[in-house]
Amino acid sequence: MRFTSETPSDGIREQLFTLGEIPGVLWTPQGAAGTRPLILMGHGGGQHKKDPDILGRARRFVTECGFAVVSVDVPGHGDRPTDKEYDRIATENQARAEAGAEPAPLIAGFQALVARRTVPEWRAVLDAVQQCANVGAGPVGYWGLSLGCGLGVPFVAEEPRVRAAVLGLGGALATAEAAARIAVPVEFLLQWDDERVPRVQGLALFDAFASAEKTLHANPGGHQEVPAFELDSTLRFFTRHLG
Repeated sequence: MRFTSETPSDGIREQLFTLGEIPGVLWTPQGAAGTRPLILMGHGGGQHKKDPDILGRARRFVTECGFAVVSVDVPGHGDRPTDKEYDRIATENQARAEAGAEPAPLIAGFQALVARRTVPEWRAVLDAVQQCANVGAGPVGYWGLSLGCGLGVPFVAEEPRVRAAVLGLGGALATAEAAARIAVPVEFLLQWDDERVPRVQGLALFDAFASAEKTLHANPGGHQEVPAFELDSTLRFFTRHLG
């Protein structure tokens, strides 16, 4: 793990890093030392590790909860090089959807393919970040919507360090089997009028989680219309479960 830059701002220490070919960013409270909870955030499709949506949430995790937050670019996004195979599949899927094919199975299949690569990458990132003196081997949470959910469900299912997860805007077609292996507390966000993930698929994914504590937050609106107030609930959720 190699840190490439460091920027202090408004009580937050931002450190860009690379781990092999994986570019990432770590946010911690400025001047912090010792072990603290860590949130791994998975960005959405077409976004990147410092997307405004990711950055806004990370700042609140750090300043209001004292957590550390890490986010990395998934393959084909942000500072990662173009992946010709992924681009080819994405182009083919778009053409099939425009020709009338149901988009949900196409999205699910693509996310399952990418997850086979990102799950081991994210586990390696956790290994490296928890070696930092201002993070340590504390409890871990995961947050991810849309693509971040499609990749996050198999990650949470495989990673025993994750104690709680906020997921959403995803369906059961590709991840139901992995969801059945998740027993940690889950807060799941569903948009009732989601044009990309059919409501029945979102409800099926929520039903598949084996967690004794799982909460469904359903709001009206489309895929990108998650209400801003859900972030307040997310902070309370992680504070309750990570301390």
